[in-house]
Amino acid sequence: MNPSPQIQAFFDEPTNTVSYLVSDPATKQAAVIDPVLDYDHRSGKASTASADTMLRAAADGGLQVVWVLETHAHADHLSAAPHIKQHTGAQVAIGEHIRDVQSIFRSVFNIDDVSGDGREFDRLLADGETIQLGSLTVEVMHTPGHTPACVSYRIGDAVFIGDTLFMPDYGTARADFPGGSAQTLYRSIRRLLSLPDETRLFLCHDYKAPGRDTYAWESTVGDMRARNVHVHDGVSEAEFVAMRERRDATLAAPVLLLPAIQVNIRAGHLPKAESNGVSYLKIPVSRGQTPCGV
Repeated sequence: MNPSPQIQAFFDEPTNTVSYLVSDPATKQAAVIDPVLDYDHRSGKASTASADTMLRAAADGGLQVVWVLETHAHADHLSAAPHIKQHTGAQVAIGEHIRDVQSIFRSVFNIDDVSGDGREFDRLLADGETIQLGSLTVEVMHTPGHTPACVSYRIGDAVFIGDTLFMPDYGTARADFPGGSAQTLYRSIRRLLSLPDETRLFLCHDYKAPGRDTYAWESTVGDMRARNVHVHDGVSEAEFVAMRERRDATLAAPVLLLPAIQVNIRAGHLPKAESNGVSYLKIPVSRGQTPCGV
């Protein structure tokens, strides 16, 4: 049986994002999952304070970070993957369907320095593929719907599920980004919820559901099946799709959508600096709807 990993969570309140430092107690090898680059969209300034906190925690624990694992190309925060890689030599990995996301957004932003074949990342991971984290086996589960490239990482009794599900009292991810699908999301969720009830689920975000005063980011398969307000046992695919599409139609675009997507499809790298040494992000302007289609 795959032993349980040691898990440290790091919550970034400005983006409501949870990043994880996951390690093998036997070998001290570690992975960083969904690291956040601090970014102030009002000033365009970025810093690595949050990522540095994770690096200090790894150093304090005597851990060797060998992987940066992205669950998807995030639309709500910029990835600090290059910073983690620079300081540890870790490989940056993401699901192989990042190619689809790159292809979609190359045209949205009219950019020609994104490959479309995923070469910006060190490793593209397929559904069912496994990688090693010391003595631990990391199983890749393709769980699309929120985006085409979403993956979950199963390590022992823990699964890191990205944006697929939120806490039971909050529900599920939106599915209206380009390439997203409420039907596909439902099927991915049911795949996750077919795991043993005691399986621990670690989420990428929390927004504190009404009536809850504290942030939370860990649940179980059994709890989700019993209590998730959107997709508990008994909710049919048709019911879920109707609810999700109706709800998504009321949601505004994430605040950091435009900068985040441009950076994250580049594996966390900023666009190439121009002649003055400064990198620039594009803001496509269109009438009638958000240029990204949400």
